[in-house]
Amino acid sequence: MIAAYTVEQIRAVERAAIARHGEPVLMARASFAVATAVTHRLTGPLPGRSAVLLVGSGNNGGDALYAGALLRRRGLVVSALLTDPARTHTGGLAALRAAGGRVVTDPAVIDDADVIVDGLVGIAAVPPLRGPAAALVDRANDAVGLRVAVDLPSGIDPDGARGARDGESVFVADVTVTIGAAKPGVLMSTASGDLVIAGIGMAPGTAGLPSPGPPDLIALTDADVRALVPRPGETADKFSGGVVGIVAGSPTYPGAAVLAVGAAVSLRPGLVRYAGARTESVLARWPEVVAAPSPAESGQVQAWAAGPGMGTDGAALSLLREVLAADVPVLVDADGLTLLGANPSLLAGRVRRGGQTVLTPHAGEFSRLFTDVDPADRLGSVRTAAARSGATVLLKGHRTLVAAPDGRTAVNLTGTAALATAGSGDVLSGIIGSLLAAGLEPFLAAALGAHVHGRAGERADAAGEPGAQALWRQLASCLGSDLPVDGM
Repeated sequence: MIAAYTVEQIRAVERAAIARHGEPVLMARASFAVATAVTHRLTGPLPGRSAVLLVGSGNNGGDALYAGALLRRRGLVVSALLTDPARTHTGGLAALRAAGGRVVTDPAVIDDADVIVDGLVGIAAVPPLRGPAAALVDRANDAVGLRVAVDLPSGIDPDGARGARDGESVFVADVTVTIGAAKPGVLMSTASGDLVIAGIGMAPGTAGLPSPGPPDLIALTDADVRALVPRPGETADKFSGGVVGIVAGSPTYPGAAVLAVGAAVSLRPGLVRYAGARTESVLARWPEVVAAPSPAESGQVQAWAAGPGMGTDGAALSLLREVLAADVPVLVDADGLTLLGANPSLLAGRVRRGGQTVLTPHAGEFSRLFTDVDPADRLGSVRTAAARSGATVLLKGHRTLVAAPDGRTAVNLTGTAALATAGSGDVLSGIIGSLLAAGLEPFLAAALGAHVHGRAGERADAAGEPGAQALWRQLASCLGSDLPVDGM
């Protein structure tokens, strides 16, 4: 798990770490981590390669300068562009010059540099970037070299409350070396690139340092998938492995039922039940599924996933009411969310379900459900929606967010633009529904489901397999299983 902490939390740990180790020691460790990230990613011999440092007036600029001195000693030609020469870190600048680095004023050196190190601003900065810093970032983003950010890409909000707006300058990093611990904005921003966490003796939880409290934001990893996804034991049967029920599909959208059920089957629960109008289509594709016309006729389940393509008429509303009345976790997606938006009493009633509901809206569905919540602050809005509704809310997007009613929040770092395709959300519903039935609590089921869904999308994209059905073929491998996916 990757844990991210707010600026306030990081500052508290940083003060204690400085008191314990001294600022020069911490800066030396940070600059070494940055220089190492550069040398590990530059291919071929280092002598003669060029590095340009974008240097602001804070400690991030000092880290970049000390890293530049280390790179110069490895044989690189290192040039520094200073946005405020009078306020440049004195020690870092002296170290760079002593190593043979140079200060330049012509930003054209950026264009052909092999690597560009962003040390313009740190966690104290409030976006947007202005003046010389913005101009340097824009030029760096157009350059051909490797882009490395110190602590965070300049131009993002460290706490993640404010996303970059059209026309604002943000350094688009290939890799970000974040110091101490990740910041929420670093996980939220697509400009961060690959993430390297350099603890340097000030990571939260380090012995001798105060605890900053729980992380503000988390991101799950492949290791979490292996640790958290339930595995069948030697005495398992089809009921002990979890039974998930799927309510999806209609005469207008018959494929939604096949996609959602297929995802549930591919995650290997003990049993998948289908309730709806598309039993023939489902059984033709997934004969191992137990199908019935309604939830009442389906038999016992440990969780329901309802909504994909189910329609929004009176019959669909009755199905949704029936599912929400069950004393098991329920995921609601797509048409189910439209029905909730049109029937606010159902939305309010979910509080009485003891936090067992998962909502998975995209931005438009979210705005219809929570009409007075500002969607511009995605992190704040998803937390508000979860607290108000008593449900776990998964807000879809390139950085999908998951918030629990108790405030825990996760951001998903997997995925590809290829997931923006018809049926992709239906697959996600089946994945999360299966994880709920296997016994994962709603927050973890939603966060883990988003991670697996994104990873499957990446693999399908890399294999040149378009469309939602391609996700089925990748799900088993994303769970660490060597078994072939059923039906393939």
